[in-house]
Amino acid sequence: MNAPRCTLEDYVQFLLASPRSYCLTEAARVQPDTPNAPAHDSYTRLLNRVEPDPQTLWEETRPLVDRTAGILILDDTVLDKPHAKHMGLVAPFRSGRYKRIVRGINLVSLVWTDGDRVYPTDYRLVNPATRPKQTKNDLFAERVRHAHTRGFCPPCVCFDSWYSGKDNLKVIRACGWTFLTQVRCNRRVNPDRTGNRPIEQCEIASTGTIVHLEGFGLVKAFRIATTDGGTEHWITNDLQMDEVARRVLAERAWGIEEYHRGLKQCTGVERCQIRMSRAQQVHIGCAIERSCAGSGTDSPPASAGSRPNSRSFETPSASTSHGQR
Repeated sequence: MNAPRCTLEDYVQFLLASPRSYCLTEAARVQPDTPNAPAHDSYTRLLNRVEPDPQTLWEETRPLVDRTAGILILDDTVLDKPHAKHMGLVAPFRSGRYKRIVRGINLVSLVWTDGDRVYPTDYRLVNPATRPKQTKNDLFAERVRHAHTRGFCPPCVCFDSWYSGKDNLKVIRACGWTFLTQVRCNRRVNPDRTGNRPIEQCEIASTGTIVHLEGFGLVKAFRIATTDGGTEHWITNDLQMDEVARRVLAERAWGIEEYHRGLKQCTGVERCQIRMSRAQQVHIGCAIERSCAGSGTDSPPASAGSRPNSRSFETPSASTSHGQR
């Protein structure tokens, strides 16, 4: 049997060097002109042969993160595949970008940030063919437990209202961690022992009000006025948290949105045209590793959406589009 002519390292280096095109024929075209230069079929066989392994990402980012400081952020994003009819992992998912159901691959990410640096530490892809079916909430709970076994002890875990179900909150509480999350306006709480009712109907002080969350226990709730005239509701199990601390954590949590944006714009994560599920998983894993490649402990990867020259978390897009956080 002939030895493979390319490796995953070769593929990651191609993703690092390519400015626009990420197809396998381009990967073969830009190789040095040598007698054993790999053809595009070599890369196709590589992506179908290698077992997807998110553990590789953790081995790369483990020296860069402080597991007892910084915060963990969980969120998902849809990798757009609007024209893929027979591609593995592609299914209809709700997109926060388009505010509707679109076809794509759903990526669930766990990232670490200290406010200046943003590093991915774990990820999973929602596979519609898995039986029994795994939901995003299942993957959320798995990532939290996995982070706990890796020795993380963050001051706070942040996520959006999609993951604010009581089962997920109990998973974080069982790890002994603090959470901060948004909740829908119809989330039922009991502020004065007179019965549960939607949080939007309760008197919530701007500095925070301790309420009983139905099915969970005591939490501190905040009501925030947004610049478009609406309101946001946040809850945390840290009953001592004040509005200043909540605002700082909410601004840091915005880092995962910037990470996902940088991942899509700079790594070609959405542009693999191969159909097989395994090949897509390997390509996405390599693209995520590319977002960390070449970065040191003192300088975060530019493609990860970090802001190395600023400690402020107020960005025009955040304050304009998402109101006061």
